[in-house]
Amino acid sequence: MNKSIRLALMLLAATGVASMQYSLAGDVVSLRGHAAPDEETKAPPQKPWRKDGEPLPRDYVQQPPLIPHKIKGYKINLKFNKCLTCHSWANYREAGATKISQTHFEDRDKNVLANVSARRYFCTQCHVPQANAKPLVDNTFKPIEAISGK
Repeated sequence: MNKSIRLALMLLAATGVASMQYSLAGDVVSLRGHAAPDEETKAPPQKPWRKDGEPLPRDYVQQPPLIPHKIKGYKINLKFNKCLTCHSWANYREAGATKISQTHFEDRDKNVLANVSARRYFCTQCHVPQANAKPLVDNTFKPIEAISGK
């Protein structure tokens, strides 16, 4: 069979699979609604953040703790880290915050450092705040028993 005909048939098959997957998605809609990618749209309304509170439960072993408060406007750059004003070992008691983990003071070879490791300094690479938002799709996930205690 000619290479161009074979390529055309593969593209048609791929398009059919892609459209079938799209139709299986049901009523899932992006935050942009049904707007075309090149169409101007308004930003969706922001979801309300959880109020400051107790640490949120984890769903799996080694999950980084979730942030139980809003962090909008927090500055984290090479010279300043807003998170450390409350979570550092020097300030956590006074702030009533969770103390930064000892693991954040280790380099990749497990050598203990005097300051937070560069690879652990940018908190929001791993830790995320939680918003009270309706899930986009149904979720039947259950945390493992070792974490949930059930």
